Amino acid sequence: MADFTTSDGLRLHYRDEGTGTPILCLSGLTRNSTDFDYLWPHLADARKIALDYRGRGKSDWGAPESYTIPVESRDVVELLDHLGLDRAAVIGTSRGGLIALLMAAMAKDRLAGICLVDIGPEIAPEGMAAIRSYVGRNPGHANRKEAVAARAGLMAGFEGVPESRWVEEVEKHYVEAPEGLAINYDPALAQTVVEPDPDTAPLDLWPWFDAASELPLAVIRGSNSDLLSSETLAKMCERRPDMIVAEVPGRGHVPFLDEPEALDVIAKWRAML
Repeated sequence: MADFTTSDGLRLHYRDEGTGTPILCLSGLTRNSTDFDYLWPHLADARKIALDYRGRGKSDWGAPESYTIPVESRDVVELLDHLGLDRAAVIGTSRGGLIALLMAAMAKDRLAGICLVDIGPEIAPEGMAAIRSYVGRNPGHANRKEAVAARAGLMAGFEGVPESRWVEEVEKHYVEAPEGLAINYDPALAQTVVEPDPDTAPLDLWPWFDAASELPLAVIRGSNSDLLSSETLAKMCERRPDMIVAEVPGRGHVPFLDEPEALDVIAKWRAML
């Protein structure tokens, strides 16, 4: 791990390994760079970069109002500047995919391609409700063993996952604390997913998606996802018939990315870069 300082003075951690085409891996809302540990060995011939966003993982916590997609997109561009990279291809999981799409709208010249993981321009309400139910809250488990035992029941839509994978997941996303396990991100992230004002029209993200025109584009959906619906995926395919697509069976939000279907899409997408 290394770090750099953002324009507003936060120290952010990142991983930078290997040589070849730069592939920047951007994780979900509460997650961090370890999310891509399962994919990492399959990108042996690439330069692999992964960021801990502000307030997540080993990065500094920021002001709660700075936990926004525009600010985090700026952080990503500043990371590319820090690394001296004109462009990178982005694999964006959930929140990371939205960051990539905003970059397509605001800084398209910095992108070589986008692979979206279980995210699109329309976000299913049931998926957002599920996210609101846990963001910012400690899991309530006294130890890792308890957390592992509960993990399969908490991860809706995941089938046939060995216990060893849940052990890895618990290790990645919780830390030991005197009162039991604790989340390894700023609890203030909960303020970013509050229930929207019913009198305010939701932000239209389709222009962000359309801004990715001409970029190599792929999408990986968990077949049981509650965040990216099959209907939204169909709309995305209508707008981008050249988009590479796969649905990963037995996975909800989000696939681990070492499933054969996910690896196949990523390999085909990389061949277009």
